[in-house]
Amino acid sequence: MNIFLIDADNLNADAWVDEAFRLLEESEGPLPVRRAYGSAENLKGLADVLRAWAVRPFVNLALTKNTTDIALAVDAMEFACQTPQPRMVIIGSGDADFVPLVVRLRERGIRVVCVSEKSKMGREAVAAYDRVILVGPDQEQLPDMTIAPSAHKKPVAKKVVATRTLAVKTTAKKVAAKKVVIKSPAVKKDSDVQGPNLVSELAVPEGVLNSMQQVDVAAILQAVPALQRGQPQALAAVAKALLDAKLRGKNLTVTKLLKKFPQQFSLAPSEKPRTVQYTPPQDLS
Repeated sequence: MNIFLIDADNLNADAWVDEAFRLLEESEGPLPVRRAYGSAENLKGLADVLRAWAVRPFVNLALTKNTTDIALAVDAMEFACQTPQPRMVIIGSGDADFVPLVVRLRERGIRVVCVSEKSKMGREAVAAYDRVILVGPDQEQLPDMTIAPSAHKKPVAKKVVATRTLAVKTTAKKVAAKKVVIKSPAVKKDSDVQGPNLVSELAVPEGVLNSMQQVDVAAILQAVPALQRGQPQALAAVAKALLDAKLRGKNLTVTKLLKKFPQQFSLAPSEKPRTVQYTPPQDLS
C-alpha cells in the first residue's frame, strides 16, 4: 500500500499538488491513502485540488505553535506500525524537520519518497529519502539515493556551479544577439517637449515578442484542449498548461490573461476564481 501525506503548509500551491499526484501515479502506481495536513486557511486554498483527487483534509488545532509536522509524523508512524505495513510513504514537503521520521520509516523497511517545490526543498534532507521529486517551475527529479552522498557531494557541487555559470553566459549572449527594436509611435519629438528625456525605442528579445503575438483564443484552446468541451475546468490545471506552453510567463497570472478575452472565457467565482469555462463565439449567420 502506498501512502501520500501532504504538508499543506509547505506544499501549498494547488497546481503543484495536482502535478505531484500525476507524477506519482505515473511512476509509483495507485495511492490508496491520501491525506493533507495544514491550517484551515491553507487547506481552504487547496479545496479544489483536494476534492479533485479525493484527499482527506486534517485541520490543525488553533494553537500558537504550528502543529502540522507533528500531526503528519504521528499518523505516518501509526501507519508504519500496522500489519501489513505500507510499502511506501510519500511526504509532500521539503521541510528538513521530517528527517527523523524518514529515518525511522526506512529502518522499518518502508520506502520513503519526498515531493517538494524546488524552492522549498531542504538540501540537507535529500540524502534521507529513497527518492526526491521536485515540482513547480523548472521541475526535475533527483536520482534514487543508492550510494552515500558524502562521497561525491563536493565534486557534484563544483560541476553544477560551473554548468550554471556557463548556461547564464550563453543565454545572455543569445538574448543580446536576438534583440529587436520597436519604435513607439506615441512618443513626441517636438522640440518644445519639456521634462525628462523620453525613450523612443524599446529593446525586446525576439522570442518574447513572438510569444506575445501568438497569444490568442486559438492558442489557448490548443494548449488546453479540455476547455473546448464547454465544461468548467480547474483554473490551476489551466494555469499550468498555459505556463508549460509558454503562453504566459511567471509574472503574468492566468486570470489576467484570460480576462483579455471576456466573451470566450468566464471565471468563477468572480473574486477568487477557481474554475474557467469556454464559450464558443455565436454564429451570427
